Amino acid sequence: MDEHADRLYREMIVETGGVDARLLVFEQDKHPLAVALVDVLDGGVSAVYTFYTPDLPQRGLGIFAILSQIEWTRKQRLPYLYLGYWVASSPKMDYKKHFRPLEGFVAGGWRLLSTARKRE
Repeated sequence: MDEHADRLYREMIVETGGVDARLLVFEQDKHPLAVALVDVLDGGVSAVYTFYTPDLPQRGLGIFAILSQIEWTRKQRLPYLYLGYWVASSPKMDYKKHFRPLEGFVAGGWRLLSTARKRE
């Protein structure tokens, strides 16, 4: 994270206003590789923010974190993992289009999205 990490930590983890926020830490040999902040809700788990070491781009840590969150959600016996916002024109978010079903909240309701759309 950046120089604002302390403030962000307080806002996202400590001062959550009653939300059941959890940090999922993914390690190898006791060294953290990735951390996911998730909110546990009645109907599922919401992936709020995931960050990982930039030194290992070949490891695919973003996708690994999502797959791990899917498994963790199943172990909690919850039906859904919400991946959060997806901006089709953002290369950093491209990994989200590989998970199905891909739904979006459009015009007041949840709709299946096609990843075949051209980038804007």
